[in-house]
Amino acid sequence: MITQFETALNQRREALYPLFQHLVRLGRPFLLRGDIMDEVAGYCATDPKAEASICDPNLNQWFRQVQEAVVGPNWLCMGVRVGIARWRYIRLHVDEMIAESLSVQEYLELKEKAVLGPGASETRPLEIDTEPFNRGFPKMTKSGSIGRGVEFLNRHLASQMFRDREAAGVRMLRFLKLHQVDGRSLMVNDRITDLAVLEERLREATTLTGRLDPQTPWSELSAPLQELGFEPGWGGTAERALESFELLSELLEAPEASVLERFLSRIPMIFRIAIISPHGWFGQEGVLGRPDTGGQVVYILDQVRALEAHMRRWFADQGVDVTPRILIVTRQIPENEGTTSDVRLERVHGTRNADILRVPFREKSGEVVPHWISRFSVWPYLERFALESERELLAEMGHRPDLVIGNYSDGNLVASILAHRLGVTQANVAHALEKSKYVLSDLYWKDNEEAYHFSTQFTADLIAMNTADFIITSTYQEIAGTEDTAGQYESYSQFSMPGLYRVVNGIDLFDPKFNIVSPGAAADIYFPWFENSRRLPGLHPELLDMLFGENTGACHRGNLVDPDKPVILSMARLDRIKNLTGLVEAFASNETLREQANLIIIGGRDINPDALSDREEQDEARRMHELMDQYGLDQQMRWLAVHLSKPQAGELYRVIADRRGVFVQPALFEAFGLTVIEAMVSGLPTFATCYGGPLEIIQDGSNGFHIDPIHPEQVAQRISTFLTEVRAEPARWDALSHAAVDRVHSRYTWDLYAERLLTLSKVYGFWRFVSDLERHETVRYLEMFYHLQYRPLADSIRSD
Repeated sequence: MITQFETALNQRREALYPLFQHLVRLGRPFLLRGDIMDEVAGYCATDPKAEASICDPNLNQWFRQVQEAVVGPNWLCMGVRVGIARWRYIRLHVDEMIAESLSVQEYLELKEKAVLGPGASETRPLEIDTEPFNRGFPKMTKSGSIGRGVEFLNRHLASQMFRDREAAGVRMLRFLKLHQVDGRSLMVNDRITDLAVLEERLREATTLTGRLDPQTPWSELSAPLQELGFEPGWGGTAERALESFELLSELLEAPEASVLERFLSRIPMIFRIAIISPHGWFGQEGVLGRPDTGGQVVYILDQVRALEAHMRRWFADQGVDVTPRILIVTRQIPENEGTTSDVRLERVHGTRNADILRVPFREKSGEVVPHWISRFSVWPYLERFALESERELLAEMGHRPDLVIGNYSDGNLVASILAHRLGVTQANVAHALEKSKYVLSDLYWKDNEEAYHFSTQFTADLIAMNTADFIITSTYQEIAGTEDTAGQYESYSQFSMPGLYRVVNGIDLFDPKFNIVSPGAAADIYFPWFENSRRLPGLHPELLDMLFGENTGACHRGNLVDPDKPVILSMARLDRIKNLTGLVEAFASNETLREQANLIIIGGRDINPDALSDREEQDEARRMHELMDQYGLDQQMRWLAVHLSKPQAGELYRVIADRRGVFVQPALFEAFGLTVIEAMVSGLPTFATCYGGPLEIIQDGSNGFHIDPIHPEQVAQRISTFLTEVRAEPARWDALSHAAVDRVHSRYTWDLYAERLLTLSKVYGFWRFVSDLERHETVRYLEMFYHLQYRPLADSIRSD
């Protein structure tokens, strides 16, 4: 790669030298990809000769691959992403126009010096490198395989395991004999003593079930099958049991990875699940829109309902009489502010045996912390919270959980502690990694330490990522980004927090622990506007008054003088990253769009900044007022700081669709985008950020539109163009509406999610048992990192 760059330098030295001189003379220590592309474009616009040279295909590709640059007095050191999850580092000496390759350590050292200054200590910092512990571990090699870890793992380990067919059969039999629930044996009993007996009894069981009516219930099969050595768990009917017997027979005879996964998915292994989500206000009513409380809460509640429903159906299909138990472990907040966050145990609506279990944070003295704490400041409390949660979990379940699922950085760390102590499978869901959301937050961690404590959070992330048995992401790009931009997890591969430590190998994206399992929208709440029999017309007067009425209470601003125009709707927390004010500015700056449509923003808990406790929310509220004043938007825009119940939110989308409106999600970054699929499945043409999950959810121009929030004028123009097309050809709106619905139904449902998650849990649980997937060396290394690095950082927050 560097040879190609050097060739281009030599061939176009005259044109490139002034450009690189210009980049150095900007006087900025760091340049990001967007900065570099903008400077190159601006430079070319002023010099046609330079443009002709730089537009050379090889050079153009080069500049697109440069993700960042460290700038010195007469050099540029560039981080070049030559492919997904593959980086190279090059230093260009501008005066001589000579390029040289750098190691990741050398590159990170230059970044550190750019932050700390020339007087920085020459002492080598602590380096974190997990790669040596994973050298013998199976890893993928193709970027297209990233996120399909279980498929790779099955193929690789199955091929190894079944090389010795007899030994593999013995291990499978041992695994089958493990399973029981509430003291009852499942799958195989002691009448099957060895592999030869298992194979003989499988033939007999296959003959027996094959002769019966396919719908014969297990209760009529249990006696003869138990004599053969088979317990419940094979199937609820003769047909289902026959399929399971045949799968195992096929697996023992001619093993294939796909057959192994299908068979494992049928084994009753997951009965009790603990889902960990400590921060925010976790509740079912009156919490959404509060600080740190949004899509993650909706995700987990819908996840739990889907898991319980799927487990109940699955147990019935497999002939297992057992009640699933799911507990969401979160923080108890005594000063509940009218919510149920002080209630220890709360049943999840729509479930029979799933509860929210709340455990308090405690000071070192044991005193309960009564008030809400920002997600950026929870770290000192998590270790004690984990230990107390373990006791509470065991007391409520009567048994250890079979699976622990962590959510967000804090929940993932607690899940790591619990899973390690209990010896159970651990899954992580990041939702969003702060490192990707806050630019240069690693390099300038000291500047942000008082407010955000990124040093502690990034340390916790590294520990949790590497201890998890498997990691769930909603999209591919969440792991590895796109061809042009790095993914959330990719940003943890190599980075530095100057003066603290540097990471040369933090997480390997080719590790088979990564799997894509996309969530869905609650099907009973979010459904298309044209399914009239399911609509909630009783909510319409209230919703229409909220949107267009003159007296909607104190938490609104703006009255629409022309309510018949189509509505541009956006709904999110009032956080900087959600960029609601950016959408307002885009709308306000485009006169054509203001003539075409009204803008309705639903965000925040109050329109009075002084009534808000969260600093970011205060700043965004003030900015919203400034924009409405500056552009005179009070007759073309309505801002509502209201909380909607889920039925209200679902019907709101459909009411906007009735009026031929659109939904816009303008976030600067969005890990997935639940509101995107909620709006789409409701039939609203949707415009969503190109940074994050919506890039995969939406197929641009086919079932929605991508927008770049960094360029608000383009956002406004794209919405305006669509509305113009719809006015000329109304069928255009209908086509997008139906395509959006079809897209969600085919890819993003909770039924698909629950089935896949449980299958993953079983497959990883199986491989933990029959092979060395627990990575003891890595765990020991991370334990040291936890005690020597994480714990002091967390304790320092408490003392601040």
